[in-house]
Amino acid sequence: MENTTAEQADEAMAVVDRAQRQVAAEVGLPRIYWWGMAVGWLALGLIDQFGPAWLTVVATVGFGMGHSAFAARLLSGRRRTGRLQVSAAVAGRRVPFVVVGMLLGLVGVTILASMALKADGTGHPAVWSAALTALVTGFGGPEILRTLLRWTRA
Repeated sequence: MENTTAEQADEAMAVVDRAQRQVAAEVGLPRIYWWGMAVGWLALGLIDQFGPAWLTVVATVGFGMGHSAFAARLLSGRRRTGRLQVSAAVAGRRVPFVVVGMLLGLVGVTILASMALKADGTGHPAVWSAALTALVTGFGGPEILRTLLRWTRA
């Protein structure tokens, strides 16, 4: 290692950088997580639209608690994902904050869509806005998270 040239060092650093970017791209949540979120979101919309208010509150709190327990296990790195298993230290401590921020953003989208649909006179605005968010979450969740992680450098 004493006779390492600057070019060899640069090449080695480039290899390390590519490997780090590849690992960072793999950190996330499996597709089934996002479809589970989508189903839960739609269920909450249906409960809100057709159930009593107390059931909406109980279901929302239960969904939040279940989600936080499930996501915490997946993001800890102790469970194997599709191609990679990393520890929380390697994944980064900001990833859970980005996930929570993303979910709060989706809550905001749901509320705004429901208000707009209600103002427009659409029947069952809670169901339609929940369905919209469920579709976005199910189909685009991993890509949205990957983009947010890149933007926040998490």
